[in-house]
Amino acid sequence: MKKMLVSLLMISFLASCSDRKESDHNDILKLLETQRQAWNKGDMEGYMQGYEQSDSLVFVGKSGPEYGWKTTLDNYKKAYPNKSAMGILTFDIKKVKIISADHAFVLGAWNLKREKDEPKGFFTLLLKKIDGKWKVIADHSS
Repeated sequence: MKKMLVSLLMISFLASCSDRKESDHNDILKLLETQRQAWNKGDMEGYMQGYEQSDSLVFVGKSGPEYGWKTTLDNYKKAYPNKSAMGILTFDIKKVKIISADHAFVLGAWNLKREKDEPKGFFTLLLKKIDGKWKVIADHSS
């Protein structure tokens, strides 16, 4: 009887962990979709809501690491000064890996469709669950 109770508790625990991971996975995909939609409206500040608003946010691009939410926003605004420069963004999410209860890793590809060109590349993100919401705390985009 004791073994059966322990087994049932373990099954229940594993099922709840699986449900939580699936929920977190979906929440992360929703976050990325919300960012994509904001970008495509030309709403850079809306796009940046997916990032942790902290000086410890790190963005790694072709110029190397830069720190801070405001720095990242300013760099995005310099590189993409208007809706035309921002183009239409699409993501191809390759992998979402829940690392722990409050950390996750995302691997994906990005593509911008603009009038005269179509830049594209890849990204890796480290996300942290902060106050119950997933936020990007590290972004490496190329």
